[in-house]
Amino acid sequence: MASDLEIARAAKMEPVEAVAWKLGISSHELMPMGNGVAKVTWPALKERFGKPLGSLVLVTSVNPTPFGEGKTVTTIGLTQALCAIGQSATCVIREPSMGPVFGIKGGAAGGGHAQVLPMEDINLHLTGDLHAVTSAHNLLSALLDNHLKHGNASKIDPSRITWPRVIDMNDRALRNVTVGKGGPANGLVREDRFDITAASEVMAILVLANDYADLRRRLGQIVVGTSTEGHPVKAEDIGAAGAMALLLRQAFLPNITQTLEGNPAFIHGGPFANIAHGNSSIIADRMALASADLVVTEAGFGSDMGAEKFMHIKAATSGKAPDCIVMNVTVRSMKLHGGAFGDRGGIRPDKATLEAENVEATALGAKTNLDRHIRNMAAFGVPVVVSINKFASDTDAELAAITNAAHESGAQAVCITEVHADGGAGGKDLAEAVVRSVQNHVAAGRPFIPLFEDNADLLDKATAIATRLYKADGVEMTPKAQRELERIRSWGYGHLPICMAKTQYSFSHDASLLGAPSGFTVPIREFRLNAGAGFVVAVLGDMMTMPGLPKRPAALDMDMDEDGNLLGVFG
Repeated sequence: MASDLEIARAAKMEPVEAVAWKLGISSHELMPMGNGVAKVTWPALKERFGKPLGSLVLVTSVNPTPFGEGKTVTTIGLTQALCAIGQSATCVIREPSMGPVFGIKGGAAGGGHAQVLPMEDINLHLTGDLHAVTSAHNLLSALLDNHLKHGNASKIDPSRITWPRVIDMNDRALRNVTVGKGGPANGLVREDRFDITAASEVMAILVLANDYADLRRRLGQIVVGTSTEGHPVKAEDIGAAGAMALLLRQAFLPNITQTLEGNPAFIHGGPFANIAHGNSSIIADRMALASADLVVTEAGFGSDMGAEKFMHIKAATSGKAPDCIVMNVTVRSMKLHGGAFGDRGGIRPDKATLEAENVEATALGAKTNLDRHIRNMAAFGVPVVVSINKFASDTDAELAAITNAAHESGAQAVCITEVHADGGAGGKDLAEAVVRSVQNHVAAGRPFIPLFEDNADLLDKATAIATRLYKADGVEMTPKAQRELERIRSWGYGHLPICMAKTQYSFSHDASLLGAPSGFTVPIREFRLNAGAGFVVAVLGDMMTMPGLPKRPAALDMDMDEDGNLLGVFG
């Protein structure tokens, strides 16, 4: 089979205007942004506010492994398959971050015959939205330090500043830094940190804002630190929000591209699910839902990460819960969770070990890890369809082990999907199962059931997620986290949604606990208030919000030829 890069380059892209027209979006409603890419204009978005919405399909996954489970491949392939069987469909996915692209992933535009195009541009900058987020975030950082230097009218306590700086790259050396060194002309000397742009509160605001007015309001509500009198100091207090909004004016508009088979695809926003809330933008969802009968979106990492945050953060903000959940799984992921490769997540066995038949481990992984994911998602009142993303080395016995276990766990349907090899044709069974599930769910009118009431206390929400989804015995807070929680409550933010930042490799905070662990206690290291985004981040265990590069980064295998064409890891 040809490489992803070869397949993408061999594809003949349709004009973006022709692709958009399939959703009833005319050429004058587009802002061209290069070959095959355009932004949807603000008048086009406003014109569709209040229109009837289609049905939403959320693609999630079991806990990820280093081999990749192909969740984005499944999302794109399912969209192609839905269109191939005559449905009005599109997808909404996140934009790749430069950190993972140059670190481990090497790309995040799908793969094989289930890709979005232009693949190279999508993986490298696209329309510059993440850079706009970086600039807006760091503008606030610069204005904050400038405010301190020139009188500090807001009486900010320099020792209690919580606003970091960001960069869209994995750079562990920036996790803890000192700024202002070199004399008084360079500002106040103080400790600071860098997060990756995907973890920025500005990124969360971009994807959760409903319109420009909401975007501007949320930016003003960002809390940057504490005053000497103990009050929260906001971006609005130091006059930063208006200029930040200007930097995001174009980035707020959704990007429209196409799948390998010429189906419309929206790509917008890029928060990670392990350190942020892991879902694409509400504004792109709204445009898609007003233009198609079925919209396929994905939540980052496993269902304990992005899908949980979709339910309690994104759906709570947008008012749109999913009508069907697709649970993506692979034989190799079930082997890992069944203990075939050792007792720790993140392990990379050799090719022969990875592909060797192991029905016992596959069945054990499905009866533990997959079972918990299915039951957790079904508890929200939404039907779950399991998609087994088939690899060439998978055996019939291994596939049957997953199929049987998934049915026992309550899946509405189980489908073997081959969209990587066959595109939309390889996802026909999955597409038909999704359509049936959506239709039955909508007809039944079953209510969406979150784990807790919106007005529950932050700690109660964190405890409910830990005990009911992770199956922990409870949570424990460091003294630092306890102080932060009390301050957040005293400021009136004690009932916001909670965003759990933890490892993606396990239901727990510990990557070594595979399968479906229980009997552990979740350690909350700190709480971070994202008042503008409208949630509080609970940092669990040793989770870092600035990733590091692996021993051999993907960047070392990337290059450019004499004509400016990309070479290396994508191919």
